[in-house]
Amino acid sequence: MTAGDLYSADDPRIDEGTYRATQLAVDYANAYVEDRDAARVVLGELLGEVGDGVEVRPPLWVDYGSNISIGEGTFVNYGLTALDVAPITIGRSCQIATHVQLLTPWHPVEPGPRRDGLEAASPITIGDNVWIGGGAIVLPGVTIGDNAVVGAGSVVTRDVPGSVVVVGNPARVVKHLDAE
Repeated sequence: MTAGDLYSADDPRIDEGTYRATQLAVDYANAYVEDRDAARVVLGELLGEVGDGVEVRPPLWVDYGSNISIGEGTFVNYGLTALDVAPITIGRSCQIATHVQLLTPWHPVEPGPRRDGLEAASPITIGDNVWIGGGAIVLPGVTIGDNAVVGAGSVVTRDVPGSVVVVGNPARVVKHLDAE
């Protein structure tokens, strides 16, 4: 699956992984309001890698969690959906607003394989110091460059260069930013 090959979404091993992730996400949300230190331990169990100073506000919805890495100093606001069939890499010092969706799975366009329950996935990579506005959706296989801004509600269907602002559906460059 993580290599992008077609797989059966009905495989029982998938259910085991998603159940584990769902339970840990619930445990994380509960611990977050009771004991932030304990919550950080649960987040470390859920996600593949969590850098220093990362803040993730629950709820957090993932497929597996283990295919997600978040760089140091990144802030994730409430309601992230990160379907991590393929790897999701989030850089350092990013800002991810409420109800952002990072979606790595995709379904075949051909009706037969889709009817047979096959799907695949492509990784998402988010550079350093990226801001993704509320309700934005990032589709499979997208890379977002360092210092980019994704406007609220945008649907990112293709790679975004660094140091630009993109908005809309599909997201398109509307401004170039000064590189630091």
